[in-house]
Order: sequence, then structure tokens, then C-alpha cells
Amino acid sequence: MSPRKPPPPRHTVAVEIAGERHVLRSDVSPEYTRSVAEHVDATIRSLPSFPTLEPFRAATLAALSITDELFKAREEIVRLRAEIGRSVDDVSSLLEEAVNGGAGAPEQ
Repeated sequence: MSPRKPPPPRHTVAVEIAGERHVLRSDVSPEYTRSVAEHVDATIRSLPSFPTLEPFRAATLAALSITDELFKAREEIVRLRAEIGRSVDDVSSLLEEAVNGGAGAPEQ
């Protein structure tokens, strides 16, 4: 049996989201955790009725907004991968034609 790898170091980070302090433990860097918390806080604070919302409702609406961002980003990644695939196919075809003396290649 091979020895077990030690678990990654856990970081404890205090963040503020919607005016409430939270202490989070995570395997990722404290800077990344703070950045994520800042995004959640900004999303909650951008809600039109943020000052009057109950915390649970604000968190739910922020989660929906952030999930919408995630889904749109995933769709964009799929679209870009398809576009890159088509471009690679086009360049590959052009290179094949050039190597095989096809159309567009100068005659010798």
C-alpha cells in the first residue's frame, strides 16, 4: 500500500456578506475565498430591494442570480469550444489542401 497523501491545508477566513460576519474554512487560498465572498456580497447588495429583504430571501435571490451567471458562462464555453473546433477544422482543411497541392496552392 502506498502512503496516504496528507489533506490539503485548511484556511480559516473571516468575511462579511450583507453586513454579517462569517468565518469560513476552505482548502483554497484565503484570497480566493475573500474574492468569492465579495462577489456574493456584491450580488446581494445589487438586489433592488436589498435593504428591506429578509436575509434568507436575499441569499436565495443572490443564489439564483449567480447560478444564472454560471449557466450563461457554461453556454458560452460550449459555444466557444464549438467555434474553436470549426476554426481548427477549417485551418486543417486549408493545410491539407496546401500540402496536397489543392485549390489555392501555387502551381510549380
